[in-house]
This record gives sequence, structure tokens and C-alpha cells, in this order.
Amino acid sequence: MKVVGVIGGSGLYEMEGLKDVKSVKVKTPFGDPSDEYMTGMLGDTKMVFLPRHGRGHRFNPSEVNYRANIYGMKKLGAGWVISVSAVGSMKEKIKPGHIVIVDQFFDRTKDRASTFFSNGIVGHVEFAEPVCSNLSNVLHSAAKGAGATVHMGGTYICIEGPQFSTKAESKIYRTWGVDVIGMTNLPEAKLAREAEICYSTLALSTDYDCWHETEESVTVEAIIQTLKKNVSMAKEIIRRAVPDITSERNCKCAGAARYAAITDRKAIPAKVKKDLKLIIGKYLQ
Repeated sequence: MKVVGVIGGSGLYEMEGLKDVKSVKVKTPFGDPSDEYMTGMLGDTKMVFLPRHGRGHRFNPSEVNYRANIYGMKKLGAGWVISVSAVGSMKEKIKPGHIVIVDQFFDRTKDRASTFFSNGIVGHVEFAEPVCSNLSNVLHSAAKGAGATVHMGGTYICIEGPQFSTKAESKIYRTWGVDVIGMTNLPEAKLAREAEICYSTLALSTDYDCWHETEESVTVEAIIQTLKKNVSMAKEIIRRAVPDITSERNCKCAGAARYAAITDRKAIPAKVKKDLKLIIGKYLQ
């Protein structure tokens, strides 16, 4: 069965038309995920939803247990994960309310667990193209069909937060050519690649960060107001995209970890092998 995961904010686990909805608690070797997963059927596709920050928005971007969240998606069978995220726009043409299907990331985080390869095992996965182009193309077509103003491609700069940028930082980031700014998606993308899950981002532009001279600096109130409008559009995009996701995964994501582990198999601790059985067990034989 095709299983599609969605990681997003509050409301996205309440999609209209979802049948056989269940709440599932998942245990992982990396601790607890942000919350229980909501599963349900959208046509003949199993959907798995997870609120990134927990219900009630309890975890800040640095506190989110990204490893547990992606591990849980893998455990529930997700071959694809759609990330829905609020972002600030770093370019005039990307207005609040627009959607960006990002294709690159730039890391400005400081100290986040963003790999499964640790504690006695070293591994490296290819990450030049950090999102699944097949999934991104499906989302782009679905967004256009839904009537969204959508931009295909763009660089997402991931900052630590939880504070927004200073004006100096914002202006410097713009000189680097980035398109949107956020605090969460890069760790997810890295872990999804290691877990051989196809990953793509629906970036919902809510504001102009603080660089824009004629707009007010970003506020939580403004973000929430725009985000609420975008959530219904995001649901419609997902609803349209899911039937067009082909069950056959002929992208690099599906075998991304095949040659990743470079540690001598005999040197890998037994507990690490057990913890990573779901992720790369088939390659550690």
C-alpha cells in the first residue's frame, strides 16, 4: 500500500475526506516523536500525519525530536513525506500567501541531531539534491491545479531560532541569494534521505522577514493570520497530489543509504545495529 506522510502544523491531521482515522503512538530508539501520529485513508492511499511541534505547539524548533519523528514515519511505512512549513520570504516576488516548492537548503543551525549515523557507526549519504524531484514535481502540479501562486525551486535557509532574524542577518542572507527562511526543514530532509524516504517541502510564505523597507517587521500575529489562510490551500494541494504519487519509486531516495555506512560491520555496536535495523538493517547483513 502507498503510504504518504505529512509533517506540519496544527490542523493538517484533520483533512476533510480522511477515513478510518486513528491515533497511533510510536516508540523509537531515539525517544518520543513530537506527538501521536494520525493515520487514515485518502482514497486508496494511507496517510500519516504528525504535528511537528506537537499538539498545542509545545516544542520550539531546537527542541523538536527530528530523529524520532522521521523514524516514526519510516516505522509506519511512509515512503514519501510532505513537509508543510511557514517561512519568511527573502525576495520581493514571493509575497505573503505564496507557496514555494524549495529545492535547496542552507544550514545555519547550531546543535541539532540530524543523522542516524552516530554512537559507533559512521555513514554518509549523497545530499547534493536534498529533496525528491519526483515528489516536488507532483506537488508543483497539484499547487497549480489548486489555484495557488506557486514558485518552483528556491533555497530555504534554516536558522536556529526561536528568535526571528535581526535586520542585519536578514539583509546578509538576501545577499546570499536565498529565497525563504525557516527553522525546521533541513534536519527533516537530512534524516529522510538517510531513511530512504522521498521528502519535499511546501513552504508557505507568511511574511517578508524583517528586511523589507515598506513592510512591518515580522510578528507572530501576522504569521498566524496568513498561515491560517494557507492551511486550507495546503490541504487542497495534498489532496490533489496524493493520487498522482506513483507507487513505483524510481528516484535516488529509494536507495540513498545503500553504500552510506563505512564503519567496519564488526565494529558496529550491537545496540546501534538493533536501533538502525529499520533504517539500514538490510545493508548491514
